[in-house]
Amino acid sequence: MNPAEWLARTARSSPQAPALFQGTRQVADYAGFARRAAGIAADLRARGIGRGDRVAICLPNCADYLPILYGILWAGASTVPVNHKLHAREVAWIVNAASCKLVFIHDSHGLQAACPLGAPPCIAPDSAAFAAMKASAPLPWPVAMDPDDPAWLFYTSGTTGRPKGAILSAGNLLAMSLSYLADVDAVAPEDAALYAAPMSHGAGLYNFIHVQRGARHVIPESGGFEPAEILTLARALRNISMFAAPTMVKRLIDAARATGATGDGIKTIVYGGGPMYVADIQTALEVFGPKFVQIYGQGESPMTISALSRADLANRTHPDWTRHLASVGRAHSVAELQVVSSDLTPLAAGEIGEIAVRGPQVMQGYLDNPEATAQALRDGWLMTGDLGYLDPEGYLHLQDRARDLVISGGSNIYPREVEEALLTHAGVSEVSVIGAPDPDWGEIVVAFVVPHGATPPEPQALDAACSGMIARFKKPKRYVFVTELPKNSYGKVLKTELRARLLAMSPQVAG
Repeated sequence: MNPAEWLARTARSSPQAPALFQGTRQVADYAGFARRAAGIAADLRARGIGRGDRVAICLPNCADYLPILYGILWAGASTVPVNHKLHAREVAWIVNAASCKLVFIHDSHGLQAACPLGAPPCIAPDSAAFAAMKASAPLPWPVAMDPDDPAWLFYTSGTTGRPKGAILSAGNLLAMSLSYLADVDAVAPEDAALYAAPMSHGAGLYNFIHVQRGARHVIPESGGFEPAEILTLARALRNISMFAAPTMVKRLIDAARATGATGDGIKTIVYGGGPMYVADIQTALEVFGPKFVQIYGQGESPMTISALSRADLANRTHPDWTRHLASVGRAHSVAELQVVSSDLTPLAAGEIGEIAVRGPQVMQGYLDNPEATAQALRDGWLMTGDLGYLDPEGYLHLQDRARDLVISGGSNIYPREVEEALLTHAGVSEVSVIGAPDPDWGEIVVAFVVPHGATPPEPQALDAACSGMIARFKKPKRYVFVTELPKNSYGKVLKTELRARLLAMSPQVAG
């Protein structure tokens, strides 16, 4: 089934239900939302774009984003959401690699200059051409899709080379969306999905189930993540649900504490995309109460590997509550989950290995990249590249990306456990741990620390914080104090950039 059918059905059953908002201002009801998408679809079909073709969206979060997305799907084509903050050369590479027939983008000049063979046609949402698209005689009903038909081409972040295009089919998107209801949260028509994180990534994927349920879709006036704006919108619109990276949650909680806000109007915050440290989620629960759900997923298994439920997060009386907080929950309903050795042998509870997942939500493969596909999909299992273990209750505990493992003196050191220990020190705001080459040990542990306030804590004090939680050999050998950690637009810390900084800088104070 074409995911756009959910929009068509909701518009037919609840045409006057409020749908699209820019801030607190309603932009369209569901009839208007579907009318715009169907007009865009008709225009695309008139251009010869349909089933099997790809259309890119390189836009910031805006009220036109979802009508464009659904217009592409309505026409039977596959959407290629691209991070609008990428350099024009990076956008050009994706657009060319995906053989896109059209690009929705505000400023096409940089893209055209970056495409040596010429960019595909470009349309800006504020152009007369786009207004004409929306006003086209609507395509009556979405073009039929089979479950294996490509619907969303998700390009990886490319931190270890050229990004790869994960092919997500119509069936993948539907499995992911229905799993949201089973494992993450209920959705009702009075709810509102708030898009503060980039819609080209996980936040945008959650639109589907909110469309199916006839809920509202809210784009902040800022178009992004501004904690004060989000707290104000929540109070005004009520029943807000949003996806946020852990760094975003931390900023939101800090802003709430500074103003005395309690998260009034926020229904659910789904967090994921990076580690949420135990101290941070405990603080978030104290400030906002039981409004959080954690998910673990990848672009190749979108938002759908495991989930830590609202009940698990809120159950302080459970004897293993803290241990549950440190996990990423249990397998989604649609996911089979294993931790395996290098030869794909399933490991026993407590043994660390690579996390593998399979199910109807897992990608079809990487576009035009059979070698990478064969490496990622083995015997039907997606090899995530993440290391972790399952406990006897089935909770999955992430250690780190395999490439982030530090091997010092022959011993494995997982950066996350060092980061968790350092964050118990009151003088540490943020921290990221990496390995640095060392002639004697192979690698040593280096911690990049963002201090609270202007005065960094003494390295000896940070050592003491570690001593109470982790083995001595895991303690950082060096501390590097910085004003902020480099992050991508999704809030993930860029450890590759930290490694590059370390190579370029002079020796820092040793711990």
